[in-house]
Amino acid sequence: MSLLIVLAALAFLMVVAYRGYSVILFAPVAAMGAVLFTDPSLVAPMFTGLFMEKMVGFLKLYFPVFLLGAVFGKLIEISGFSRSIVAATIRLVGAGRAMLSIVLVCALLTYGGVSLFVVVFAVYPFAAELFRQNDIPKRLIPGTIALGAFTFTMDALPGTPQIQNIIPTGFFGTTSWAAPWLGTIGGVFILVVGMAYLEWRRRAAHRAGEGYGDPATLLNEPAPFPGGRLASPLLAILPLLLVGISNLVFTRLVLQGYGPSHEFIPSAIGNAVPVVQEVPKVAAIWAVQGALLVGIGSILVLAWKPVAASFAEGSRNAVGGALLASMNTASEYGFGAVIAALPGFLVVANALGAIPNPLVNQAVTVTALAGITGSASGGLSIALAAMGETFIANAQAYAIPMDVLHRVASMASGGMDTLPHNGAVITLLAVTGLTHRQAYKDIFAITVIKTLAVFFIIAVFYATGWV
Repeated sequence: MSLLIVLAALAFLMVVAYRGYSVILFAPVAAMGAVLFTDPSLVAPMFTGLFMEKMVGFLKLYFPVFLLGAVFGKLIEISGFSRSIVAATIRLVGAGRAMLSIVLVCALLTYGGVSLFVVVFAVYPFAAELFRQNDIPKRLIPGTIALGAFTFTMDALPGTPQIQNIIPTGFFGTTSWAAPWLGTIGGVFILVVGMAYLEWRRRAAHRAGEGYGDPATLLNEPAPFPGGRLASPLLAILPLLLVGISNLVFTRLVLQGYGPSHEFIPSAIGNAVPVVQEVPKVAAIWAVQGALLVGIGSILVLAWKPVAASFAEGSRNAVGGALLASMNTASEYGFGAVIAALPGFLVVANALGAIPNPLVNQAVTVTALAGITGSASGGLSIALAAMGETFIANAQAYAIPMDVLHRVASMASGGMDTLPHNGAVITLLAVTGLTHRQAYKDIFAITVIKTLAVFFIIAVFYATGWV
């Protein structure tokens, strides 16, 4: 019965998200409904002590990133830099490869250390421009951005600084460069198969006579650039490069400057309790915030006139988008925390542990928990915290290197996590002004391809022994 309660809550949230209802409203409804059927006396304590605690904790850490990312993306749009980048990308890659252009830009940013959410805000304006110019259906934009930002550069390619590639290092004693051959092979598999799928979808839409869509009926359309002269492509892409480079630089400077922990007294009067922060836990967040401020500042310097003319309205839209996106994701985070605390979740975890092959066991367990919680990092953390020692023991019994265990766990976390209730998916659709019904089909196809890639590299390892 406890298992059915967890599955029912998950199914309910997926259905309401797919049908376009607000996850901010229905995530707590689904979570508390599951608690009600498990133990009615825990509804109020779980809502206040777990759901709201996790939700508010997420906002405390990440809302500034959402806000600065939204402002950065809006400035890229109203400055006209997006149009310049689109034009340069078309010339470089070719007019017939609009999707590949967006995928490569997303991949460059995420592999450079830019947050996945920030990439969505920053890339969407010129993705819309590029798709409109090439008359490609707008509904294919989310799937294209997902392929570039949520897949191979998130957790497959060795060295990626995204959190999904960092979490396993603390459990397996590895580095972010673990299993470079397997990671690269898996990344190439995802890119090639994903692009083949997207191009097939584009050609099918073209044969059916479907174009970009009527701008009058589409939502969140970037405003056309009013000026007739485009900025230099090198100048236009500079803010994007500065964000990526600054993120890397600030990550090192923060750790070196503050050390492992930092404390301060919040008041000069009375006996205030010192505020102590563990710097490694927030260094990446501080670095991203600083990098986004550098990017915003660079746009203000490089394109002051067009930005100043539209800044008031543009910033209001950016703030509204940031609030919606962050609240959606925070509600999902609270939902996952509640579900993970229920007895039915333990039943799922124990059942997954019965799979005999150690790598397949780990892959299925991690991707299943990521799917249930709607979070790659959340599912990965829960799986490794609960079963990390078991994974290690099983791998050692089969002489499987820890690097392979790392790469499989990392890639599996980014598999089925992008189900309809995933925070990044909801954010992506909200930013692009599309619904699950319009665009989720292609995101799910990329999700399936990403999940298959995990089992592909497992097969490659067993066939060749490459690491």
